[in-house]
Amino acid sequence: MFHNNCKLQLIILFFLLFPLLSGCWDSQEIEQRATVLAIGIDVVDSKAPKEDEISHLKNQFPIPSEQMIKLTAQIAIPGRIPLGPVQTGGAEKPVLVMEVVGHTLDDAILNLQQDLADKLFLGHLRIIVLNEKVAKRGTQRFNDFLKRNPEIRRTASLVVSKEPAAKYMKLSPELERVPSLYLADMVDNLTALGKFPPSFIGLFWAILSSKGQDPILPYLALKKGSNIQLNGFAYFHGDRMVGKTSPSEIGVYMSIIGIKKGGYGAFTKIPGKEEMVLVRAVSRNTKIKVRIKDGNPHVDIKVRYESEIDEKYSPTISLLKSKMIRDIDKQASKDTAKSIRDLIKKTQKTKSDIFGFGEHFRAKLPSYWNRKIKTKENWDRFYKDLTFDVHVETNIHRVGMKAK
Repeated sequence: MFHNNCKLQLIILFFLLFPLLSGCWDSQEIEQRATVLAIGIDVVDSKAPKEDEISHLKNQFPIPSEQMIKLTAQIAIPGRIPLGPVQTGGAEKPVLVMEVVGHTLDDAILNLQQDLADKLFLGHLRIIVLNEKVAKRGTQRFNDFLKRNPEIRRTASLVVSKEPAAKYMKLSPELERVPSLYLADMVDNLTALGKFPPSFIGLFWAILSSKGQDPILPYLALKKGSNIQLNGFAYFHGDRMVGKTSPSEIGVYMSIIGIKKGGYGAFTKIPGKEEMVLVRAVSRNTKIKVRIKDGNPHVDIKVRYESEIDEKYSPTISLLKSKMIRDIDKQASKDTAKSIRDLIKKTQKTKSDIFGFGEHFRAKLPSYWNRKIKTKENWDRFYKDLTFDVHVETNIHRVGMKAK
């Protein structure tokens, strides 16, 4: 009897352990993968590579109405990606840059695969750069492929570029040997520094599918050499880019949507004098209330700033006087309130509710939304004529240090 029990236990143990033996059945060596780190998408120009008959035959394919795209990809070269400090003789390029064209993103990916011996792998894709011309034509033509592909991470960055996206794929930044890592880390670190709200492709899709908000994306521009500047943000109406802002308007936008951490400063004129001081926001606290005023949607925006004076430009001005600090508080509040009103009016012209006011009405006044608005198209019309009040309060806590 004891012997039979032992046999039964061994059989059960065998069947429990058997599934674990197949754990590496689909393993693939990293050297056998063509790992794509970054993708740039441009409209096709005269210098683009010629399209080959890979995914379709000539005259046997219904040509899409959209203009063809040029895809530029950064592909990691196995063994050249630095895992630590750069060693002597490590000047070889760690990535291979390739260009293909296609009618769709999937078509371009298939054309790219035809030029490679190893299977393309998109699981480490860090950033997608869309040229401004592509963004203005709409992102919907790319979203389907990206959403369906299980390798695409929702935390990958999506940005818009002033220059051709191919240029960003060919950069050689001094601070990082791998250009795609430099680009992706730049976007990620902007949020940590209070320079930009959280921005990744999954969030872009989530906002794009909402009824009461339109998305934004970082807008990049190339400066001298390989330097990259956050040159504002691109704002959308639906999936199409309809405008861009200046860099200073990023901080204004962040104050409206309630990003607490401050990271921007602005010059403020001292009332009654010709001198200026640089006032920098340390933190913000925003409250948005929605209501119906005279039968139409109305928004009340209240922003409270905790700020510092980083610099003054005249040695004769003393910032130890409490009255002068209060005057600067009032002037900074007045300037910021004007900037908020100007930015909202700017987006109303394109019916682009990047602040999510529509989502506030959906959440807080659902009966009004379901009765009067209902759809994204209707909210576009309401947003264009939306009325709002802006109240800003600035409190300056620090004026710097003085040596005695």
